[in-house]
Amino acid sequence: MPDNKISAAHVTRQKWIDYARGIAIILVVYRHVFEGIKNSNLPVLDYIYYEHANTLFFSFRMPLFFVVSGMFVTTSLAKRGIKRFIENKARTILYPYFVWGVLQITIQIVLSNWVNSNRTVKDYLFLFYLPRELEQFWYLYALFNVAVLYAFFRVVLKFNALQNVGLGILFYTLCAYIGRESLNFGFITDILHYYLFYAIGDLVGRFIRDKNNLSLLESWKLPALLLIPFIFTQWYFLQRNLMHSAGHYDYVENFEPVRYVLIALTGCAFVIAVSFSLQRLRWIQWLHVLGSLSLYIYVAHVMALAGTRIFMVKVLGITYVPALLFIGIAMGLVLPVLAFRLAERLKMPWIFSLAPDAPVKKK
Repeated sequence: MPDNKISAAHVTRQKWIDYARGIAIILVVYRHVFEGIKNSNLPVLDYIYYEHANTLFFSFRMPLFFVVSGMFVTTSLAKRGIKRFIENKARTILYPYFVWGVLQITIQIVLSNWVNSNRTVKDYLFLFYLPRELEQFWYLYALFNVAVLYAFFRVVLKFNALQNVGLGILFYTLCAYIGRESLNFGFITDILHYYLFYAIGDLVGRFIRDKNNLSLLESWKLPALLLIPFIFTQWYFLQRNLMHSAGHYDYVENFEPVRYVLIALTGCAFVIAVSFSLQRLRWIQWLHVLGSLSLYIYVAHVMALAGTRIFMVKVLGITYVPALLFIGIAMGLVLPVLAFRLAERLKMPWIFSLAPDAPVKKK
Protein backbone atom coordinates (compact mmCIF):
# COMPACT_ATOMS: atom_id res chain seq x y z
CA MET A 1 0.00 0.00 0.00
CA PRO A 2 1.19 3.59 -0.55
CA ASP A 3 2.65 5.55 2.33
CA ASN A 4 -0.15 7.14 4.33
CA LYS A 5 2.12 9.90 5.67
CA ILE A 6 1.28 12.41 2.99
CA SER A 7 1.76 16.09 3.71
CA ALA A 8 -1.30 18.26 4.12
CA ALA A 9 -0.02 20.49 1.33
CA HIS A 10 0.10 17.54 -1.03
CA VAL A 11 -3.47 16.52 -0.22
CA THR A 12 -4.70 20.09 -0.64
CA ARG A 13 -2.89 20.42 -3.95
CA GLN A 14 -4.94 17.65 -5.45
CA LYS A 15 -8.22 19.52 -5.00
CA TRP A 16 -7.54 21.55 -8.13
CA ILE A 17 -8.18 18.41 -10.17
CA ASP A 18 -11.76 18.22 -9.01
CA TYR A 19 -12.28 21.94 -9.50
CA ALA A 20 -11.15 21.53 -13.12
CA ARG A 21 -13.34 18.48 -13.62
CA GLY A 22 -16.22 20.29 -11.96
CA ILE A 23 -15.95 23.14 -14.47
CA ALA A 24 -15.69 20.67 -17.35
CA ILE A 25 -18.70 18.59 -16.30
CA ILE A 26 -20.88 21.70 -16.00
CA LEU A 27 -19.92 22.66 -19.55
CA VAL A 28 -20.70 19.13 -20.75
CA VAL A 29 -24.13 19.21 -19.11
CA TYR A 30 -24.79 22.67 -20.55
CA ARG A 31 -24.22 21.38 -24.07
CA HIS A 32 -26.44 18.34 -23.71
CA VAL A 33 -29.26 20.32 -22.10
CA PHE A 34 -29.07 22.93 -24.85
CA GLU A 35 -28.96 20.35 -27.65
CA GLY A 36 -31.92 18.51 -26.12
CA ILE A 37 -33.96 21.71 -26.08
CA LYS A 38 -32.94 22.46 -29.67
CA ASN A 39 -33.87 18.97 -30.85
CA SER A 40 -37.28 19.40 -29.23
CA ASN A 41 -37.98 22.17 -31.78
CA LEU A 42 -38.21 24.87 -29.15
CA PRO A 43 -37.25 28.47 -30.09
CA VAL A 44 -33.59 28.40 -29.05
CA LEU A 45 -32.64 30.82 -31.84
CA ASP A 46 -34.49 33.53 -29.91
CA TYR A 47 -31.65 33.22 -27.39
CA ILE A 48 -28.63 33.33 -29.68
CA TYR A 49 -26.17 33.95 -26.86
CA TYR A 50 -26.96 30.51 -25.47
CA GLU A 51 -26.01 29.07 -28.85
CA HIS A 52 -22.79 31.07 -28.85
CA ALA A 53 -21.93 29.82 -25.37
CA ASN A 54 -22.54 26.28 -26.58
CA THR A 55 -20.02 26.87 -29.37
CA LEU A 56 -17.41 28.39 -27.08
CA PHE A 57 -17.53 25.57 -24.56
CA PHE A 58 -16.94 23.10 -27.37
CA SER A 59 -13.43 24.47 -27.88
CA PHE A 60 -11.76 23.03 -24.78
CA ARG A 61 -14.06 21.09 -22.46
CA MET A 62 -13.30 17.57 -23.76
CA PRO A 63 -9.55 18.18 -24.30
CA LEU A 64 -9.50 19.35 -20.67
CA PHE A 65 -10.69 15.93 -19.45
CA PHE A 66 -7.92 14.19 -21.42
CA VAL A 67 -5.18 16.61 -20.35
CA VAL A 68 -6.07 16.26 -16.67
CA SER A 69 -6.28 12.46 -16.93
CA GLY A 70 -2.91 12.32 -18.69
CA MET A 71 -1.20 14.23 -15.89
CA PHE A 72 -1.39 11.19 -13.62
CA VAL A 73 -0.79 8.31 -16.02
CA THR A 74 2.92 8.02 -15.14
CA THR A 75 2.34 7.83 -11.39
CA SER A 76 -0.53 5.39 -11.88
CA LEU A 77 1.62 3.11 -14.03
CA ALA A 78 4.43 3.30 -11.48
CA LYS A 79 2.09 2.27 -8.66
CA ARG A 80 0.17 -0.46 -10.43
CA GLY A 81 2.17 -1.69 -13.39
CA ILE A 82 0.59 -1.97 -16.82
CA LYS A 83 -1.59 -5.01 -16.11
CA ARG A 84 -3.26 -3.58 -13.00
CA PHE A 85 -3.41 -0.16 -14.66
CA ILE A 86 -5.53 -1.61 -17.48
CA GLU A 87 -7.64 -3.62 -15.02
CA ASN A 88 -8.27 -0.45 -13.03
CA LYS A 89 -9.34 1.48 -16.14
CA ALA A 90 -11.66 -1.37 -17.09
CA ARG A 91 -13.27 -1.30 -13.65
CA THR A 92 -13.71 2.46 -13.42
CA ILE A 93 -14.24 3.52 -17.05
CA LEU A 94 -15.14 0.60 -19.34
CA TYR A 95 -17.53 -1.06 -16.89
CA PRO A 96 -19.79 1.99 -16.35
CA TYR A 97 -19.58 2.69 -20.09
CA PHE A 98 -21.29 -0.60 -20.91
CA VAL A 99 -23.64 -0.67 -17.91
CA TRP A 100 -24.98 2.85 -18.38
CA GLY A 101 -24.80 2.70 -22.16
CA VAL A 102 -27.07 -0.36 -22.19
CA LEU A 103 -29.36 1.24 -19.61
CA GLN A 104 -29.72 4.50 -21.55
CA ILE A 105 -30.37 2.75 -24.87
CA THR A 106 -32.97 0.51 -23.23
CA ILE A 107 -34.80 3.46 -21.69
CA GLN A 108 -34.72 5.31 -25.03
CA ILE A 109 -36.26 2.30 -26.79
CA VAL A 110 -38.96 1.84 -24.16
CA LEU A 111 -39.82 5.57 -24.08
CA SER A 112 -39.39 6.12 -27.82
CA ASN A 113 -42.58 8.22 -28.01
CA TRP A 114 -41.24 10.67 -25.43
CA VAL A 115 -37.51 11.09 -26.08
CA ASN A 116 -35.68 12.79 -28.96
CA SER A 117 -33.61 9.71 -29.87
CA ASN A 118 -34.90 7.09 -32.29
CA ARG A 119 -33.34 3.89 -30.96
CA THR A 120 -33.56 0.26 -32.10
CA VAL A 121 -32.10 -2.96 -30.74
CA LYS A 122 -29.26 -2.68 -33.27
CA ASP A 123 -28.00 0.41 -31.43
CA TYR A 124 -26.54 -1.77 -28.68
CA LEU A 125 -23.83 -2.72 -31.18
CA PHE A 126 -22.75 0.92 -31.36
CA LEU A 127 -21.21 0.45 -27.94
CA PHE A 128 -18.46 -1.61 -29.56
CA TYR A 129 -17.58 0.35 -32.69
CA LEU A 130 -19.55 3.60 -33.07
CA PRO A 131 -20.00 5.23 -29.65
CA ARG A 132 -20.43 8.69 -31.20
CA GLU A 133 -23.98 7.60 -32.02
CA LEU A 134 -24.72 7.22 -28.31
CA GLU A 135 -24.78 10.80 -27.04
CA GLN A 136 -22.18 11.32 -24.30
CA PHE A 137 -20.79 7.80 -24.02
CA TRP A 138 -18.11 8.10 -26.71
CA TYR A 139 -15.85 9.91 -24.22
CA LEU A 140 -15.56 6.97 -21.83
CA TYR A 141 -14.74 4.56 -24.63
CA ALA A 142 -12.18 7.00 -26.04
CA LEU A 143 -10.58 7.61 -22.63
CA PHE A 144 -10.23 3.90 -21.93
CA ASN A 145 -8.71 3.15 -25.33
CA VAL A 146 -6.37 6.14 -25.23
CA ALA A 147 -5.18 5.19 -21.73
CA VAL A 148 -4.52 1.57 -22.72
CA LEU A 149 -2.73 2.52 -25.93
CA TYR A 150 -0.68 5.14 -24.11
CA ALA A 151 0.32 2.63 -21.44
CA PHE A 152 1.47 0.23 -24.17
CA PHE A 153 3.73 2.83 -25.77
CA ARG A 154 4.92 4.11 -22.39
CA VAL A 155 5.74 0.77 -20.77
CA VAL A 156 6.21 -1.82 -23.51
CA LEU A 157 7.80 0.32 -26.22
CA LYS A 158 9.48 2.66 -23.70
CA PHE A 159 8.26 5.92 -25.26
CA ASN A 160 8.86 8.84 -22.93
CA ALA A 161 6.34 11.68 -22.58
CA LEU A 162 7.95 13.82 -25.31
CA GLN A 163 8.04 10.93 -27.76
CA ASN A 164 4.39 10.25 -27.01
CA VAL A 165 3.58 13.87 -27.79
CA GLY A 166 5.30 13.38 -31.15
CA LEU A 167 3.23 10.25 -31.71
CA GLY A 168 0.14 12.21 -30.69
CA ILE A 169 0.93 14.86 -33.30
CA LEU A 170 1.15 12.13 -35.92
CA PHE A 171 -2.16 10.65 -34.81
CA TYR A 172 -3.79 14.08 -34.69
CA THR A 173 -2.61 14.90 -38.22
CA LEU A 174 -4.08 11.63 -39.46
CA CYS A 175 -7.33 12.43 -37.66
CA ALA A 176 -7.45 15.87 -39.30
CA TYR A 177 -7.15 14.22 -42.72
CA ILE A 178 -9.93 11.77 -41.84
CA GLY A 179 -12.14 14.66 -40.77
CA ARG A 180 -11.52 16.69 -43.91
CA GLU A 181 -12.28 13.71 -46.12
CA SER A 182 -15.42 12.89 -44.08
CA LEU A 183 -14.22 9.32 -43.55
CA ASN A 184 -15.76 7.16 -40.83
CA PHE A 185 -13.32 5.12 -38.75
CA GLY A 186 -15.65 4.79 -35.77
CA PHE A 187 -14.04 4.93 -32.34
CA ILE A 188 -10.55 4.93 -33.90
CA THR A 189 -11.01 8.58 -34.86
CA ASP A 190 -11.47 9.64 -31.22
CA ILE A 191 -8.31 7.79 -30.19
CA LEU A 192 -6.32 9.56 -32.90
CA HIS A 193 -7.80 12.92 -31.97
CA TYR A 194 -7.36 12.87 -28.19
CA TYR A 195 -4.13 10.90 -27.77
CA LEU A 196 -2.19 14.16 -28.20
CA PHE A 197 -4.02 15.88 -25.33
CA TYR A 198 -3.47 12.88 -23.06
CA ALA A 199 0.24 12.90 -23.95
CA ILE A 200 0.51 16.65 -23.31
CA GLY A 201 -1.05 16.05 -19.91
CA ASP A 202 1.65 13.49 -19.13
CA LEU A 203 4.35 15.85 -20.42
CA VAL A 204 3.38 18.69 -18.10
CA GLY A 205 2.21 16.43 -15.28
CA ARG A 206 5.54 16.29 -13.50
CA PHE A 207 5.68 20.08 -13.28
CA ILE A 208 2.06 20.30 -12.12
CA ARG A 209 2.53 17.62 -9.45
CA ASP A 210 5.74 19.10 -8.06
CA LYS A 211 4.87 20.77 -4.75
CA ASN A 212 7.76 23.19 -5.25
CA ASN A 213 5.73 24.79 -8.04
CA LEU A 214 2.60 25.13 -5.94
CA SER A 215 3.07 28.82 -5.08
CA LEU A 216 3.42 29.66 -8.77
CA LEU A 217 0.43 27.58 -9.81
CA GLU A 218 -1.80 29.02 -7.09
CA SER A 219 -0.83 32.61 -7.77
CA TRP A 220 -3.59 34.92 -9.03
CA LYS A 221 -1.08 36.18 -11.59
CA LEU A 222 -1.31 32.98 -13.63
CA PRO A 223 -5.04 33.16 -14.55
CA ALA A 224 -4.64 36.94 -14.98
CA LEU A 225 -1.81 36.32 -17.46
CA LEU A 226 -3.87 33.75 -19.36
CA LEU A 227 -7.11 35.75 -19.39
CA ILE A 228 -6.39 37.83 -22.51
CA PRO A 229 -5.14 34.86 -24.62
CA PHE A 230 -8.17 32.89 -23.42
CA ILE A 231 -10.63 35.62 -24.44
CA PHE A 232 -8.93 36.15 -27.80
CA THR A 233 -8.81 32.45 -28.73
CA GLN A 234 -12.43 31.96 -27.66
CA TRP A 235 -13.50 34.95 -29.74
CA TYR A 236 -11.59 33.60 -32.73
CA PHE A 237 -13.09 30.13 -32.31
CA LEU A 238 -16.61 31.54 -32.17
CA GLN A 239 -16.24 33.89 -35.13
CA ARG A 240 -14.63 31.34 -37.45
CA ASN A 241 -17.23 28.71 -36.68
CA LEU A 242 -20.11 31.13 -37.15
CA MET A 243 -18.67 32.15 -40.54
CA HIS A 244 -18.00 28.66 -41.91
CA SER A 245 -19.88 25.94 -40.07
CA ALA A 246 -23.53 25.06 -40.41
CA GLY A 247 -23.25 23.35 -37.04
CA HIS A 248 -21.60 26.44 -35.51
CA TYR A 249 -18.90 24.52 -33.65
CA ASP A 250 -16.75 22.16 -35.74
CA TYR A 251 -15.16 24.17 -38.55
CA VAL A 252 -12.00 25.17 -36.68
CA GLU A 253 -11.54 21.66 -35.30
CA ASN A 254 -11.84 20.02 -38.72
CA PHE A 255 -10.24 22.57 -41.04
CA GLU A 256 -7.84 24.51 -38.80
CA PRO A 257 -6.50 21.67 -36.64
CA VAL A 258 -3.28 23.40 -35.57
CA ARG A 259 -5.15 26.48 -34.42
CA TYR A 260 -7.69 24.27 -32.70
CA VAL A 261 -4.96 22.62 -30.61
CA LEU A 262 -3.67 26.04 -29.55
CA ILE A 263 -7.19 27.24 -28.72
CA ALA A 264 -8.00 24.07 -26.78
CA LEU A 265 -4.74 24.13 -24.82
CA THR A 266 -5.19 27.81 -23.98
CA GLY A 267 -8.64 27.00 -22.61
CA CYS A 268 -7.27 24.06 -20.64
CA ALA A 269 -4.44 26.15 -19.19
CA PHE A 270 -6.83 28.91 -18.14
CA VAL A 271 -9.27 26.52 -16.44
CA ILE A 272 -6.44 24.73 -14.64
CA ALA A 273 -5.01 28.07 -13.47
CA VAL A 274 -8.43 29.13 -12.20
CA SER A 275 -8.78 25.75 -10.48
CA PHE A 276 -5.52 26.23 -8.61
CA SER A 277 -6.70 29.66 -7.48
CA LEU A 278 -9.99 28.19 -6.26
CA GLN A 279 -8.00 25.57 -4.37
CA ARG A 280 -5.92 28.24 -2.63
CA LEU A 281 -8.94 30.38 -1.77
CA ARG A 282 -11.13 27.39 -0.90
CA TRP A 283 -14.01 28.98 -2.77
CA ILE A 284 -17.03 27.28 -4.35
CA GLN A 285 -16.67 23.99 -2.49
CA TRP A 286 -19.71 22.53 -4.23
CA LEU A 287 -17.79 22.79 -7.52
CA HIS A 288 -15.04 20.68 -6.02
CA VAL A 289 -17.65 18.10 -4.96
CA LEU A 290 -19.13 17.99 -8.46
CA GLY A 291 -15.68 17.38 -9.89
CA SER A 292 -15.00 14.52 -7.51
CA LEU A 293 -18.23 12.88 -8.74
CA SER A 294 -17.87 13.88 -12.39
CA LEU A 295 -17.71 10.29 -13.69
CA TYR A 296 -21.05 9.42 -12.08
CA ILE A 297 -22.60 12.63 -13.33
CA TYR A 298 -21.26 11.94 -16.81
CA VAL A 299 -22.82 8.50 -17.19
CA ALA A 300 -26.25 9.49 -15.86
CA HIS A 301 -26.77 13.16 -16.70
CA VAL A 302 -28.41 12.73 -20.11
CA MET A 303 -31.19 10.60 -18.63
CA ALA A 304 -31.62 13.07 -15.77
CA LEU A 305 -31.80 16.17 -17.93
CA ALA A 306 -33.98 14.48 -20.57
CA GLY A 307 -36.44 13.38 -17.89
CA THR A 308 -36.49 16.91 -16.48
CA ARG A 309 -37.12 18.43 -19.91
CA ILE A 310 -39.89 15.96 -20.74
CA PHE A 311 -41.63 16.57 -17.41
CA MET A 312 -41.42 20.35 -17.77
CA VAL A 313 -42.60 20.43 -21.40
CA LYS A 314 -45.06 17.54 -21.61
CA VAL A 315 -46.53 17.62 -18.11
CA LEU A 316 -46.14 21.21 -16.90
CA GLY A 317 -46.35 22.81 -20.34
CA ILE A 318 -43.26 24.95 -19.75
CA THR A 319 -41.53 25.98 -23.01
CA TYR A 320 -39.59 29.02 -21.77
CA VAL A 321 -36.06 28.21 -22.95
CA PRO A 322 -34.06 29.91 -20.16
CA ALA A 323 -36.07 28.01 -17.53
CA LEU A 324 -35.61 24.72 -19.38
CA LEU A 325 -31.90 25.40 -19.74
CA PHE A 326 -30.99 26.34 -16.19
CA ILE A 327 -33.32 23.91 -14.43
CA GLY A 328 -32.13 21.20 -16.81
CA ILE A 329 -28.49 21.94 -15.95
CA ALA A 330 -29.24 21.88 -12.23
CA MET A 331 -31.10 18.57 -12.43
CA GLY A 332 -28.51 17.11 -14.80
CA LEU A 333 -25.91 17.70 -12.09
CA VAL A 334 -27.88 17.06 -8.91
CA LEU A 335 -29.94 13.97 -9.81
CA PRO A 336 -26.93 11.78 -10.74
CA VAL A 337 -25.21 12.80 -7.49
CA LEU A 338 -28.31 11.87 -5.50
CA ALA A 339 -28.54 8.58 -7.40
CA PHE A 340 -24.92 7.79 -6.57
CA ARG A 341 -25.39 8.66 -2.89
CA LEU A 342 -28.48 6.44 -2.80
CA ALA A 343 -26.53 3.61 -4.42
CA GLU A 344 -23.86 4.00 -1.75
CA ARG A 345 -26.44 3.92 1.04
CA LEU A 346 -28.02 0.79 -0.43
CA LYS A 347 -24.56 -0.76 -0.72
CA MET A 348 -24.90 -0.83 -4.51
CA PRO A 349 -22.05 1.42 -5.74
CA TRP A 350 -21.32 -1.25 -8.36
CA ILE A 351 -24.13 0.29 -10.40
CA PHE A 352 -21.76 3.17 -11.18
CA SER A 353 -18.31 1.62 -10.94
CA LEU A 354 -16.44 -1.44 -9.72
CA ALA A 355 -14.06 -0.70 -6.88
CA PRO A 356 -10.59 0.24 -8.20
CA ASP A 357 -7.85 -2.20 -7.39
CA ALA A 358 -5.21 -1.35 -4.81
CA PRO A 359 -1.80 -0.13 -5.98
CA VAL A 360 0.95 -2.71 -5.90
CA LYS A 361 3.19 -2.38 -2.88
CA LYS A 362 6.76 -1.69 -3.87
CA LYS A 363 9.26 -4.16 -2.45
